[in-house]
Amino acid sequence: MELSSGLIVVKIGGAAGIDLEPLCDDVAAFVGEGRLLVLVHGGSHETDVIAERLGKPPRHVTSVSGHQSRYTDRETLEIFAMVVAGRINKSLVERLQRRGVRALGLSGVDGRLLEGKRKSSLKIVEDGKVKVLRDEWSGIVERVNVPLFRMLLDQGYVPVVAPLAISSAGEMVNVDGDRAAAAIAAALGADILVLLTNVPGLLRAFPDESTLIPRIPRAEIEGYSPYAQGRMKRKLLGVQEALNGGVRRAILADGRADSPIRQALAGRGTVVE
Repeated sequence: MELSSGLIVVKIGGAAGIDLEPLCDDVAAFVGEGRLLVLVHGGSHETDVIAERLGKPPRHVTSVSGHQSRYTDRETLEIFAMVVAGRINKSLVERLQRRGVRALGLSGVDGRLLEGKRKSSLKIVEDGKVKVLRDEWSGIVERVNVPLFRMLLDQGYVPVVAPLAISSAGEMVNVDGDRAAAAIAAALGADILVLLTNVPGLLRAFPDESTLIPRIPRAEIEGYSPYAQGRMKRKLLGVQEALNGGVRRAILADGRADSPIRQALAGRGTVVE
């Protein structure tokens, strides 16, 4: 596949196993070629590790729709913000700056970069029963501050975005990084969305990496949802939302590879277009 000359939005997964050094080398190479990029990153693994150390073990739940997520009460939200918008975001920015990239670290809270309604409760399935969790501080991105993104891109910056958003009431909320990246890609009219994770793409028989599904026709994407396990369900949902929003191509790819972005754009992974 030929590389597009348009905007690329890259979501860097937060699971263990992704090596940031070759990824940052890749970003620097693309910037040197004059390409426009927006980076969105997660931080689930590191947040879980630090939350354990702080005596606040993470609680992962499954919604009634079958999607896995982190139960985010206020204390968990503050730990998540500290780790993801602080430690992880600035570590990425530092690595990129070291390579001469004009990286600018932000969360969706800054400048109302990402806005979304807070979900104050969450319906989950636990032990075969439907339960309602209160004091939930998560949300879904409904608006993207396109003028702010465009201003940064026009000035040669690479936005590095942590998945937090601000509600209409001015409340910080946790948002899913894959769906946030999809919303950004759609709002900015990106050509390509790349979701990097710690597997080669969507697998027909998880965790057997030899069962990679290399291509999914856009019209058939819902038929592939039974193959998505765990966090992959939200990634596939993000792909669908991005394509519905006008993004031309979405790729689920291996963040552990050398030159992971370039390999993804060359068709390594699961390509939906």
